Amino acid sequence: MATFAVTTARGPAWDPARDIRQQAEWDAHAAFADGLVDSGVIVLGGPIDGATDEVALLAMQAADADEVRSIFDADPWVVSEVLRIKDVRHWRLWLDSRTGRDQNERPA
Repeated sequence: MATFAVTTARGPAWDPARDIRQQAEWDAHAAFADGLVDSGVIVLGGPIDGATDEVALLAMQAADADEVRSIFDADPWVVSEVLRIKDVRHWRLWLDSRTGRDQNERPA
């Protein structure tokens, strides 16, 4: 498995008058994300500050970028357009304190 840096952004149904946890379908989206954490797909993640439309930055494990994008096809926020996937980039982790990390990502 490779690691990917994934940036999410506000979709057309995002309500700017509401906080992130007050957006429509928050509970369903949170349950979906928790499932990805439990299965080891999301390694790290959370809201990021400073950008106008960006919502969160995630470190995810997947075979390739297409798999990362397809995972979100079942996210209630993506389905209802509260959230969109802004960017998926392969992330070669050279520094990582987690145990059991895939050593294939370490430079030769």
